[in-house]
Amino acid sequence: MAYCQNHSGIDFIQADGDLRIDPIAKSVQGSVTYKLETLTKTDSIFIDAVNIEFSSVLLDGRRPRFTYDGKRIVIFKKLSAGKAHEIRLVYRAIPTQALYFLGWTDKLPENNQVWTQGQGKYTSHWFPSFDDMNEKLIFNLCIAFDPTYEVISNGFPEKPAMEGQLKRHCFTMEHPMSSYLLALVAGKYSKQRSTSASGIPLETYFYPQDSALAEPTFRFTKKIFDFLESEIGIPYPWQQYKQVPVRDFLYAGMENTGCTIFADSYMIDSLAFVDKNYINVNAHEMAHQWFGDLVTEKDGNHHWLHEGFATYFAYEAEGDVFGQEYLFWKLLESGRQLEYLDSRGEGEALTDPGAGSLTFYEKGALALYILRNKIGEKAFSAAIKNYLKAHQFGNVTIADFMEEVKKECNCPLESFYKEWLDSPDLQFEDLKKMLAAGSWEISSYFKLQRELTTSNADDEAIIQKYWDASGSVFLKSQIILDFYKTLSTPFLEMVLASGDILLRQAVAVSLDKIPAELKTEFEGLLGDPSYRTIEAALYKLWIHFPDGRQAYLEKTEGVNGFPDKNVRILWLTLAILTRDYMEPVDKSRAMAELRSYTSPANNFELRQRVFVVLDDVLGFSDENLKDLVNACLHHGWQFRKFARDLMDKQLTDPKQRQRMGQLTKELNGKELRYIQSKLDLK
Repeated sequence: MAYCQNHSGIDFIQADGDLRIDPIAKSVQGSVTYKLETLTKTDSIFIDAVNIEFSSVLLDGRRPRFTYDGKRIVIFKKLSAGKAHEIRLVYRAIPTQALYFLGWTDKLPENNQVWTQGQGKYTSHWFPSFDDMNEKLIFNLCIAFDPTYEVISNGFPEKPAMEGQLKRHCFTMEHPMSSYLLALVAGKYSKQRSTSASGIPLETYFYPQDSALAEPTFRFTKKIFDFLESEIGIPYPWQQYKQVPVRDFLYAGMENTGCTIFADSYMIDSLAFVDKNYINVNAHEMAHQWFGDLVTEKDGNHHWLHEGFATYFAYEAEGDVFGQEYLFWKLLESGRQLEYLDSRGEGEALTDPGAGSLTFYEKGALALYILRNKIGEKAFSAAIKNYLKAHQFGNVTIADFMEEVKKECNCPLESFYKEWLDSPDLQFEDLKKMLAAGSWEISSYFKLQRELTTSNADDEAIIQKYWDASGSVFLKSQIILDFYKTLSTPFLEMVLASGDILLRQAVAVSLDKIPAELKTEFEGLLGDPSYRTIEAALYKLWIHFPDGRQAYLEKTEGVNGFPDKNVRILWLTLAILTRDYMEPVDKSRAMAELRSYTSPANNFELRQRVFVVLDDVLGFSDENLKDLVNACLHHGWQFRKFARDLMDKQLTDPKQRQRMGQLTKELNGKELRYIQSKLDLK
């Protein structure tokens, strides 16, 4: 069975990799054997391989003539059509991207991890493969690693076996995929197993010390899986499904085939669940198993088929978990974000390969919502199923999907294509009409907005009327967030007395200043089961009521908050700044704890939070400055950019430049070279 071709006349069928990972040397070595067929006469075969050292290259067991330019190996051999061949490459690589080694130098064994992130075309940095989504083949991978670590990859695991001092883990696949979806993770993990309604094994991994976080993090995983399989209408196409958290991941998650890798900042406790949870990322990456993995875009011109579809079905899954009202408000919020871009002249078309994430994800999801309403649920569902069936394990274009829609709806689609796919503008009014037609609460919200701008009646009286008529916490939260400046103290007092976590949070985060009459009610927010509420209330109470600072700090002393320790970092900062709250020795310990969080041993979200505090309030120690240099070379581009911008800011101060010059004596390697370049030193 032929799948896809990486260039005319050659069809790669299967890849069998046998690897050894050395985390200390940050290297991978081993072999990959490719099985392929020639469909026409050819005289060369190429495979992408970035900065890889080859010790053996064999074609059908013989050494062929080949060239390698550091990016691609080209094997020269005249081959006739209709023949099967085998290429075996033995190699070693020290990848600078796509395969990451974390924690092996920080003396904290629980931090040690190896993980991959291909993102379109980078797998060839550690595994000779194809920087082209159109080449699909079956990947089987064996990985030899330290036996005290868990090793996870795509495919079904065979029973591991010892290979000398290492344990060899093998994973086999049944169906082809693009090589950018090839994944591996090694680290200290425990796992839980469950089974979907259709019998698919589901495995969720977590750090042994985070066993209490597993339930709230992976809450509703089986429900989401069962919903998506039913809603999409096509059976899950892979053998099993795994989810693995890793530290300092580049994105929220990545939909590697059958094996999602996600940022461990989504590992949360039950208290955090109301504010920040893994549900959306969980559903989004799961939906990608169909949209992106089963059917894959031909190129970036068709990226809507990945991100828009995964976002839309993730929203539908969230609606199944939290209710349809939740879904409607999510869609409205997406529309408002996109409308803001439009107002700045920054709207983008879904057919623009250079469009940003907000366009592909959010506008893409809204386009599908509009399409579903335009053609009807029955035609939409049939088109989705037919599209996936017709192109399974293949590559697709937007035209392929729209052709299936056209078959089912028997209706004109030109306006949809023009307004929602080709136009950079958001058809926000059309979206609002559809949302209002589907949701009484959304309709009430739009009526409230209109009445507030057209009626001569008192604003709060108008708001009170809609408030009393609704039982929706989503509508009421939005009212507070949008119109809190017009709400009286008695109204806010009534909201705080409601006991509803989300409504109380809306008040906590919205108000710039706490009225004296609400002091007692705000103090009660320090005990709410919401880290976001506690953080907002603690800061605002500390600012506006200095006489109560010690009491506020005592009440919140043991609260850490989210994985980036949002409450703890705020508490330490305020405790240090509060006069006479701590003895000098305790204040010194608090300062030492706060400063310790910039260390590379911590996740980058926590490091960034503390760098901001130090820059704004407390200043940098020498160790913090060295940690900042380290952050300037971080593998995550967003954190790296933040650190470099902050470093540039520090170096505008002559005293800080002098300090950094002195600290070069304590740096070496890449960190030394980087800061020397910033200081113009040789």
